[in-house]
Amino acid sequence: MKTKINEIFSSIQGEGPVVGYKQLFIRFCKCNLNCNYCDTEFQTGVEYSEEDLYRKITSEYDLKTFHSISLTGGEPLLSVEFLKMFLPLVKNDVQIYLETNATLFNEIAEIKDYIDIISADIKLKSSTGFDSFELHRKFFEKSKGVKTFAKIVFDENITDDEIAKCVDLAKEFNLELVLQPKMIGDKMAVTSEFCTKILDVFTQKYKNTRLIPQVHKFLNVI
Repeated sequence: MKTKINEIFSSIQGEGPVVGYKQLFIRFCKCNLNCNYCDTEFQTGVEYSEEDLYRKITSEYDLKTFHSISLTGGEPLLSVEFLKMFLPLVKNDVQIYLETNATLFNEIAEIKDYIDIISADIKLKSSTGFDSFELHRKFFEKSKGVKTFAKIVFDENITDDEIAKCVDLAKEFNLELVLQPKMIGDKMAVTSEFCTKILDVFTQKYKNTRLIPQVHKFLNVI
C-alpha cells in the first residue's frame, strides 16, 4: 500500500487549542474539497509505503521531542487504507493529531482508534462556497470517543444561520469551537473589532468558544 505525501516537516502548530506545540507534520496530497480560502499546494509529492514512511520519520526525527504527529493535507482521510497500515506502526511512539475537513465519515470510523486528537473544520458556505453541515453531523457521530475540536474559518460574510448551525453541532456533540479569521497572506481578512463581535455572538449562544487566528502566520513559520 502506497500513498503520495506532499511534504514532511517539523514546525509549530499555529491553529487551535494545541497552538504553540512542536509537531511533525505529514502533509498528504489530494483533497475532496476546493475551499475558496485554501492556501496550500498539495498536488505534487512522493509516494511512500507505510513502512518506508515510518522508517523515514524515525530515522530523521526524534519522535519523543514532538507533542504529536499532525496528519494534514489536503485531506488525510482520502488515504484511509494507507493510514490503517501506517498508524499501528507509529501509535506507540507519539500522539496522533488528525487535521480533517470532517466530511469523510465512513473513513474516520475505520481509524479513530488510532487518533488522539481531531482538528475538524466546519465549512461555512459564506467562506468556502459550499454547505457541508450534514456531512459534518455524520462525521461527528462516527468520531465519538475521540478528543475533538471544531475550527471555523470565517470572514465578514458569516451569517446568523451559519452561526446557529455551528452552535447546534457543538451542543449536540460537546465540541470546543475555535473561530479562525480568514487570512490574506499574514494579515487577517477582517478587523479585530469584527472578530470580537463574532466571538461575542458565539459565546452568547455557546460558552465553549475561542478565537484563535493562524499564529504561525504571525510567527512567520511554515
